[in-house]
Amino acid sequence: MRHLTIALVAHDNRKADMIEWAVLNAKFLAQHKLVCTGTTGSLIKKAFDEIKISADIVCMHSGPMGGDTEIAAMVVRKEVNLAVFLIDDLNPQPHEADIQMLLRQCRVHNVPIACNRYSADLMITSRLWDDDAYEPAEQKYKPFNRTDFPTT
Repeated sequence: MRHLTIALVAHDNRKADMIEWAVLNAKFLAQHKLVCTGTTGSLIKKAFDEIKISADIVCMHSGPMGGDTEIAAMVVRKEVNLAVFLIDDLNPQPHEADIQMLLRQCRVHNVPIACNRYSADLMITSRLWDDDAYEPAEQKYKPFNRTDFPTT
């Protein structure tokens, strides 16, 4: 299995969900480098300490203080393999522009991003992580031309 860098971000009303998910997947997550926004990372560290799991956890700033932006920059530099971002869709966020930027950079730079636990579970259990030869196809941004896809 490849050694991954996994970004973990959760809004305040989703932090309990993130901690529960991280604890359930602690054995997998502990095999990789975790990059988290500040509060989320400190809560995951505390939860892992309680269950005696050692993990490489790097805490950035909190989201509203630039943590989302720091992680987005890592995505642009191809330093993140997977992101899990549990977003509070039911309440407005004062740093909405940063949130959208992180989501956009993951899409533009072809980094898988899960925004709910089910997607996160599917992504971390993918057999593609075990295949060292697998390389995701490069994103193509060009106008669509029907002649690129000839029909018979």
